Amino acid sequence: MLIAKTEILINGKTLSIETGRLAKQANGATVVRYGDTVVFAAVSCSDILEEGGDFFPLTVDYREKTSAAGKFPGGFIKREGRPTTKEILTARLIDRPLRPLFPENLGKEISIQSLVLSADQQNDPDVLTMISASAAIMVSDIPFNGPIGSVRMGLIDGQYIPFPTHADLQTSSLDLVVSGTREAVVMVEGNAKELPEEVVIKAIVKAHEIIKQIIEIQEALARQAGKPKFEAPPLEDHSELERRIRDQYAARIREAIQVRGKLARKKATEEIYNEALELFSPIPEPPNLPAPDAPSQSLVKSILEKVLQAVERDLIISTSTRADGRRLEEIRPISIEVGVLPRTHGSAIFTRGETQAFVVVTLGTGEDEQIVDGLLEEYSEKFMVHYNFPSFCVGETWPNRGPKRREIGHGALACRSLLAVVPPPDKFPYTIRVVSDIMESNGSSSMATVCGGTMALMDAGVQIIRPVAGVAMGLIKEGDQVRILTDIQGSEDHNGDMDFKVAGTQRGITGLQMDIKICGISEEVFHKALEQAREGRMHVLREMIKVLGRPRPDISPLAPKIIRMKIDPEKIGIVIGPGGKMIKKIQDETSSTIEIEDDGTVTIWCPNLDSARVAQERIEALTDDVKPGRVYQGRVVSVKDFGCFVEVLPGQEGLVHVSELAGGYVQKVSDVVQVGDTITVKCIGIDAQGRIKLSKKAAEKETGGKGA
Repeated sequence: MLIAKTEILINGKTLSIETGRLAKQANGATVVRYGDTVVFAAVSCSDILEEGGDFFPLTVDYREKTSAAGKFPGGFIKREGRPTTKEILTARLIDRPLRPLFPENLGKEISIQSLVLSADQQNDPDVLTMISASAAIMVSDIPFNGPIGSVRMGLIDGQYIPFPTHADLQTSSLDLVVSGTREAVVMVEGNAKELPEEVVIKAIVKAHEIIKQIIEIQEALARQAGKPKFEAPPLEDHSELERRIRDQYAARIREAIQVRGKLARKKATEEIYNEALELFSPIPEPPNLPAPDAPSQSLVKSILEKVLQAVERDLIISTSTRADGRRLEEIRPISIEVGVLPRTHGSAIFTRGETQAFVVVTLGTGEDEQIVDGLLEEYSEKFMVHYNFPSFCVGETWPNRGPKRREIGHGALACRSLLAVVPPPDKFPYTIRVVSDIMESNGSSSMATVCGGTMALMDAGVQIIRPVAGVAMGLIKEGDQVRILTDIQGSEDHNGDMDFKVAGTQRGITGLQMDIKICGISEEVFHKALEQAREGRMHVLREMIKVLGRPRPDISPLAPKIIRMKIDPEKIGIVIGPGGKMIKKIQDETSSTIEIEDDGTVTIWCPNLDSARVAQERIEALTDDVKPGRVYQGRVVSVKDFGCFVEVLPGQEGLVHVSELAGGYVQKVSDVVQVGDTITVKCIGIDAQGRIKLSKKAAEKETGGKGA
């Protein structure tokens, strides 16, 4: 197989795609390079036709080899193990825009595996891997309605930056990943610093221009080295069976989906399904054999699902009314409680319709930070959002074996949405953990987590800049008929064409995530969806501030107390002491945790403020400089004929000359003081060499003779 390569210049760097060098036994494989970051993706297709089902059998796996950055894996075992959070989130980024573009009748299991081969620690490999995966499918023999292009957009000083580096993102007000076909955008995910809707739309439009260029070099590569596509098996014609089921049950299904309450609706539709299965696909009783022309139960179920989907979509298109009776832009009833738990630092229950998030905030010390060890230099996260979706929230029974990919993805979306309003560590040094347990779910639980997270943060006394609310938007598109839905429920997500989650403050967007099930949507629909989302967000914010309008003035009394102070960096060693002896002693005696940064910033964590102040005083005593005119209590460390030396601060000694020991004549120094005595002295000067001059006589005069 010949090696083929195409390339394009983007933002001053070459983006290249190559195939034919690696993984020749895969159906397709490509290597993408941008800067010195190199990624690989291979796609494979099984030979076995999968039985019918409503979930396309696509598996995506993305791994970051630490060797790509010249590093060993952290921890005891020096080999990569289970996927990290970053790897899971990137696998989801790859999966979501590609999945809708495979033919519905492909019927074979598809596997996409991606590796980071080289990481320059400047250019993030995630978007490059999305391009590599699309290109691998393009050069393969697998049918595909692509390709897609993907690009990350930043915004620095009003300038849109494609493929921003990690350093660029530190000052960027936007971090947006956009994927699309030549015709339209199919996926958006990212976060912003309260940006107006029109600024985000402009970024998406500019991203789509670059996406078209990336698609062109993929198509050029496919022309050079692409394999002929195999034919997907033809779809079986079940139109007659579908017509009979639709004619008999469509009207009843329409009534069933309008039953109020998720569980009641489920029960009503299940009764219809069971009746239809009994009629069209009866289970034979032994020893009778099934009729040779009887359709399978799975086929009948899939047709019933198609009918239900068509019925709900038609209801919305024809009446602009949804199954639960709401108008298109109407939000379900909202209920909010805060401070519901007695021993947590902050808590809230946010309920919207039949979706409920129970959110708890915990404030911790620097020791609670999440250490992240990946391709970049090791760093720590001081703000975390963890989202849990237990089986009981939808009345089901699957086992809990740790967070699934969806839970990690929803938690990351909520984290990005809230991070823009969390105070920076230099103003609020706490480590913050937000945990959202979904108690019941009927759509938009990630946005309920954002709203509940805001309320719990304010309940804990975290001085967030402004409250954040989120809402999930949906879309039904039939020909030229378009209906945009605000605050979608589960069935509208399942049967609709779009899931567009938008979070933000009253000033602008902080987080968004969009997935499209159709070929894409126009810029006009984007505008309308974002404007409708803004109106919905304002409604939710108004409901939130009715309950708690701003953060509580003080942090929770149960949270650790913090004092921050600054010391001379050259005196850090004095505070730490030999082998850490001094700092350990202070921590043990005050029940505190003390952190010292290289610039001399000292953070003292303590269960109560009094102990923290004691620790502060101890550190101040260790690091303070002796100042002229100040009175000290010191210990006599040596006695000489001409006077005595007194340690007034740790490691800082001064001379009390014999003439300064008393008001009268002193014949012998030892007549007045002995080594080990504690005496009161006053600093009367510091000479050019830094030598400290002390006076016992002046101190006694100032204190009225009450010195030691």
